[in-house]
Amino acid sequence: MSGLMLLDTPSLYFRAFFGVPESVTAPDGTPVNAVRGLIDMIARLVQDRSPDRLVCCMDADWRPAFRVEALPSYKAHRVAEDGGDQTPDALEAQLPLIDAVLDAFGLARAGVPGYEADDVIGTLAVRGAADGPVDIVTGDRDLFQLVDDRAPVAVLYTARGIRNLQVMGEKEIAAKYGIPGRGYGDYATLRGDPSDGLPGVPGVGDKTAAALVTRFGSVEEILAALDSGTDAGFPAGARRRMEAARDYLTAAETVVRVVTDIDAPELAALDDRLPAGARDPEALIELADRWNLTGPVNRLLNALAR
Repeated sequence: MSGLMLLDTPSLYFRAFFGVPESVTAPDGTPVNAVRGLIDMIARLVQDRSPDRLVCCMDADWRPAFRVEALPSYKAHRVAEDGGDQTPDALEAQLPLIDAVLDAFGLARAGVPGYEADDVIGTLAVRGAADGPVDIVTGDRDLFQLVDDRAPVAVLYTARGIRNLQVMGEKEIAAKYGIPGRGYGDYATLRGDPSDGLPGVPGVGDKTAAALVTRFGSVEEILAALDSGTDAGFPAGARRRMEAARDYLTAAETVVRVVTDIDAPELAALDDRLPAGARDPEALIELADRWNLTGPVNRLLNALAR
């Protein structure tokens, strides 16, 4: 029993969209590959991990203003001409259907205006850990910063697929990146992340970033060391690079750090208990028949009933 399972739902439905052929359609020819793939992923997770609580965490804002204000380059390369994100049209059309199917099952959905799914996950993980273990299912390494063996909070990393999840705790993070187990956010800030528009500190690669995080523990402590004037603990040339990047480091801390204390009624009233069957069976049958979802819907129903 894994306790609480938090799904990075956008990460999963993007994976499903690109992993299941777009030729998988409803009777009217509408692609339903993302919906079918997501339902099957959830069925596999429920079957294999047996959570007693589960939340499908959503992006209410994929590029929050507070992060863009701190660092304008944040996800700037993903902005479409109309100002929105570059979600493929065939996936965009499936998002309302995903919501409808999850609601018919009675699976909890949570999104908060002004925040990304990562922030919802961070907040629910901190709260949920008080009641037992928490598993975060994602393909996004940013969420590695939330692992905590004491809670415990672990990431089930989907890079190799839902059937081959990598369980990432503090030991696994430390072994893979050579950093303290809860130091991934600071490590990513230093080395950068092109996928999110984070430039990193020029001249600082993986090894130097790992050495700095290991020595100082956090970006905040690196900045404190700069203020103290000491050269101790800085690899050759690193102090000069950190000093030159001071403004970036201050801004990136706001951007990279997952919010863990959202105060919102959407989260306070959340019923995250995993249902034993569909909350609205008639609606679910209608959705399954109309959109060619009978197979995956039945697989998830069977998983929930166990």
